[in-house]
Amino acid sequence: MSSKPNPPATADPVATPRRRLGVGTPWRKVLVATALAATAALSTTAPVGAAHAVETQQGQVVVWIHDSFGGGTVTSQPAGINCHVVAFLNPYESEEGRPGQTGTCSASFPVGTTVTFIATPDPGSYFNYADPPRLTVGAPGVNTAAVYFCPDEELSPYCWYY
Repeated sequence: MSSKPNPPATADPVATPRRRLGVGTPWRKVLVATALAATAALSTTAPVGAAHAVETQQGQVVVWIHDSFGGGTVTSQPAGINCHVVAFLNPYESEEGRPGQTGTCSASFPVGTTVTFIATPDPGSYFNYADPPRLTVGAPGVNTAAVYFCPDEELSPYCWYY
């Protein structure tokens, strides 16, 4: 039997275990050292999924110059898009199709980036409108914009409405 009497009961449930273990006992020192080591190890370890957080998600932006027979160039701010189409001023006199778009008509941008489109018409054409004139890149998938250039002669039905 022990010569020490049991500690008196108190209203504080933490007081009794502290007296039994004692502040300076080897068990408490080991417990505190282990807790501190675990905390230090966890604070220097990257969280689960951190490799994915470092990579910025990209969204694809595609500009389509609508077949409204005018010609011009569409660029973007920030840079990435530089797309051109030649005017097709006499579509009713030719059996050939409209020339295709040239340049960079699609680009990847970080998700959340606001991309503004700048339309510059070729001589003999004018800029009608862009839909949308700027967009915020979303993912996944493709973000699209249509740009309309019209010939000065207004041969296209798309040019009469805007």
